[in-house]
Amino acid sequence: MSSALKWMPLVAALALAGCARDGYYDDRGTDYVDAESSAPLVLPDARDDRRFGNAMPVPEAQGSFVSQGEDFRVPPPRALGAGSGVQAGGVALREAAGQRWLVIGAAPSVVWSELEDFVAERGLTVVQRDANRGLLVTDQARLSVRPGLQQGASELRCEQGGSPQQRCLRALQRRFEARGATASASSLAVQRPGEQANPLLTRSGGEWRLELPYGVDRTWAELSYQLEADFAVQERRELLEQDAEARTFLVDYLTLSARSEGIWDTLTSFGGADPQRIRLSLEASGPQSAVLKADSADDRELSDEDRRELLERVAGLLG
Repeated sequence: MSSALKWMPLVAALALAGCARDGYYDDRGTDYVDAESSAPLVLPDARDDRRFGNAMPVPEAQGSFVSQGEDFRVPPPRALGAGSGVQAGGVALREAAGQRWLVIGAAPSVVWSELEDFVAERGLTVVQRDANRGLLVTDQARLSVRPGLQQGASELRCEQGGSPQQRCLRALQRRFEARGATASASSLAVQRPGEQANPLLTRSGGEWRLELPYGVDRTWAELSYQLEADFAVQERRELLEQDAEARTFLVDYLTLSARSEGIWDTLTSFGGADPQRIRLSLEASGPQSAVLKADSADDRELSDEDRRELLERVAGLLG
């Protein structure tokens, strides 16, 4: 090969590099270096705040930033698609431990307003009305609204004598579904959630645990529903048993370390990793707070990092 031909690859690379930046193929990978901040958008003072929200909201990270020796690990945001939370403006029926209620993707103040209209349209006699508590008692049922466990959601119950009223819930569900399907329901779909406490991953006695700012009964009901929906992937994460009286869940979970080993085993043709059997235990820590712990339920030790990663996933289902 002549010396001229030996230099051809280098010449071609230099030529393409020049084209990549200023020629046909513009590389904009470093444009952020020269980027300048724009002035914030200013909306008219007469605007309706309820009609504006983030077009592309960033999921909140669950837990807290915790230093582990020389390392610093940022807790991840909730995985997209994790769990089965209700979208803004949506409505879903929840059922657990003999109880039924609606979860609505709107602020309690919006749901309360719709609830008052619902009662008025049906000519029901109001026996007690307490907007601060979200309580509306009629001659036929006890209606209550309170913030949901997910950000920007509300829980709506219709009961009589402590038992859920199925016909009432169906009527309310149809109303909110119709409301969310019309253009006039835009206020339902764009309500910005107010400040709300989130699940917090903490360390106590040398072990990770998940602190939940909700009453233990509500937490159990929602967690039961979310685990049934999310822990349904064979050989990766499965809900095996749940004990409402002991407030425990038995799951098979392919831990972080097992997933890492599984990649290596696949590459070396040694087979895949097996899920680990883990017990999740929910305990009351106060009138409106609970704690979730994770412990091994087989002969394998649950590592510190695997416990944390599992609890982070559960936090994503509830947050």
